[in-house]
Amino acid sequence: MGHLVTVAACSLNQWSLDFEGNVARIIESIKRAKAAGATLRVGPELEITGYGLLDHFLEQDVFLHSWEMLKKILTDESCNGILLDIGMPVLHRNIRYNCRVLALDGKILLVRPKLWLANDGNYREMRYFTPWSRPQHVEQLYLPRMIQDIQGSVTVPIGDAVISTPDTCIGAETCEELFVPNSPHSNMSLNGVEVITNSSGSHHNLRKLNIRLELIQEATRKNGGIYIYSNQRGCDGDRLYYDGAPLILINGEVVAQGSQFALNDVEVITATCDLEEVRAYRFAPSRGLQAIHAPAYQRIETKFSLSPHDDNLDFSVAPSQGRPIFYHKPEEEIALGPACWLWDYLRRSKAAGFIVPLSGGIDSCATSVIVFSMCRLVMDHIKQGNEQVISDVKRIAGALEKEGWMPKTAQELCNRIFHTVYLGMKSQSSQETRSRAERLAKNIGAYHIDTNIDPAFGAFKSLLADATGFEPNFKVHGGSNTENLALQNIQARSRMVSTYMFAQMLPTTRNRKGGGGLLVLGSANVDECLRGYLTKYDCSSADINPIGSVSKNDLKRFIAWASSEFDLPILDEFLDAVPTAELEPITADYVQSDEADMGLTYSELSTFGIMRKQYKLGPYGCFQRLLHDWKDEMTPREIAVKVKRFYHFYAINRHKMTTMTPAYHAEAYSPDDNRFDLRPFLYPAFYESWSYKKIDEVLEKLEKLQKQ
Repeated sequence: MGHLVTVAACSLNQWSLDFEGNVARIIESIKRAKAAGATLRVGPELEITGYGLLDHFLEQDVFLHSWEMLKKILTDESCNGILLDIGMPVLHRNIRYNCRVLALDGKILLVRPKLWLANDGNYREMRYFTPWSRPQHVEQLYLPRMIQDIQGSVTVPIGDAVISTPDTCIGAETCEELFVPNSPHSNMSLNGVEVITNSSGSHHNLRKLNIRLELIQEATRKNGGIYIYSNQRGCDGDRLYYDGAPLILINGEVVAQGSQFALNDVEVITATCDLEEVRAYRFAPSRGLQAIHAPAYQRIETKFSLSPHDDNLDFSVAPSQGRPIFYHKPEEEIALGPACWLWDYLRRSKAAGFIVPLSGGIDSCATSVIVFSMCRLVMDHIKQGNEQVISDVKRIAGALEKEGWMPKTAQELCNRIFHTVYLGMKSQSSQETRSRAERLAKNIGAYHIDTNIDPAFGAFKSLLADATGFEPNFKVHGGSNTENLALQNIQARSRMVSTYMFAQMLPTTRNRKGGGGLLVLGSANVDECLRGYLTKYDCSSADINPIGSVSKNDLKRFIAWASSEFDLPILDEFLDAVPTAELEPITADYVQSDEADMGLTYSELSTFGIMRKQYKLGPYGCFQRLLHDWKDEMTPREIAVKVKRFYHFYAINRHKMTTMTPAYHAEAYSPDDNRFDLRPFLYPAFYESWSYKKIDEVLEKLEKLQKQ
């Protein structure tokens, strides 16, 4: 038998600025790792502070408190006897670095700064930190006096070094460094590093986990070695959900995989790996030739061994076996990711629950089903005996109940914390949507109210008439387009105001005392936001929005999946219904249709979103691409009309995104203006733009060719 080492990767639900809570979870993870026999424990990126502090990283308090929290860990004797890889920000020579602190038995061995910072999409690390742009360079970090006292020295090494033990060598890389073309793990592996750690603050994106895992597999298939991946979990106080999924691999094979979506604040996975397998895997002469020419790393020596000293005579311990990789379906990701995010937000905000205006359409339906999914997940954790979840449920939902009360079903929990309200109009809301909303609420257990906003609508309409003498009418009653749109917007905004009134008062009317108000959930999907097909400050305005970055296509797939998985056959009716805002009067020959109003289908909107954001195409580039992609479906002129229509409405409605509700980030083409999609909100008229002239020029040439 070879040299067996047991290593641990952690997934922690850290919270920005929750220093004491974060450290308590770190210490708990260390204890669990030791109890499992691990000699190396790896935690998430910036785990002491939480990852998502944003501009708080510019504050001196954060660095002071980080050292104070690290001191708690270093002086806690229960954390001794195991090599620790801990994440925190460090100030060195007045420069802020995102660092790993490698420590053993109360002493710091090495502070390893991040070499390559995440600085695109949702990430702005270079706003707060400086990359350690000197590979293999090491210098001395002067410690705060509180740490000097326990370290027994004034300085410790800081830089791109590795830890050498009597039995192996350990190197650390951090999150983004795995994703760059020239990753540190390659040179470290060539220098004899056999165990590589990666500590991440990586957020959930639909269909993203496979990319992350494939990169780790490729790294260890090519280089050999043990790779330990740790990731944060939870909302961390912002729009992102960090999706855990810790991993341990050896030579390209997964030997341990943690959960991606769960309500556990602390999750620790372990695996026992044989160092001799790594050495045997790295046999190729060509690899040896490359290793000779690779840059050398300074090794920080320690007498601590990861493997036992008795030549592994305990045959009850065996190497962990390879296992199949588990991926959630995208539909499951929608059911679980936003659900976990909502639960974190609810329990940490101290609110009494959620409310959503349930219209009978698929978007508010999807929001409601995600809340129901959250309740199902909570019930699963109650059955598992999760003490944190049980405590949160008692506080949020059981304040007036007898001692020991616990909900028995997801529907019972849903009834306590989830409220739906149908805000109809007598002349415009169909019986079909009213009935669908009521029956869905009943099926999932939500506390439902059915009422009409006609009095509020009439009051606003009369306000204009009394002030100006002009009474607006809908188009079907002879009004102009301007009047028609204004009357639709009055209804939409009245619903938002009404929903907030119910959010504040329903806990009182239900005798729920001491729990605060309800959080209002939005239900505008990513494609409507992209097109601007919504009223500014209508029900798209809310406290948080679980579907604001999910496409209509994916929402439909999710609802079809949930119909059978959650035993909710009523969801099939939402799938069959024509999407409609029901903001105009229904007549014998007219029912408002979303796609007819937009002049674009939801599927087309999704395509435009990908073209604009992921492929980084403007109107002309998009037109050129779609001439190929849509050539079997449309003529060049029809494609040109679609492209111009999309970019025109995107531009004139871009201002709406500056006020959109913070939404769960799930889609790579999200138009979220607050963090992700940074673009102007006042555009020149696209119909007069050079891009459109170029489209017309190409279109004219194509049509001439077709006539020849």
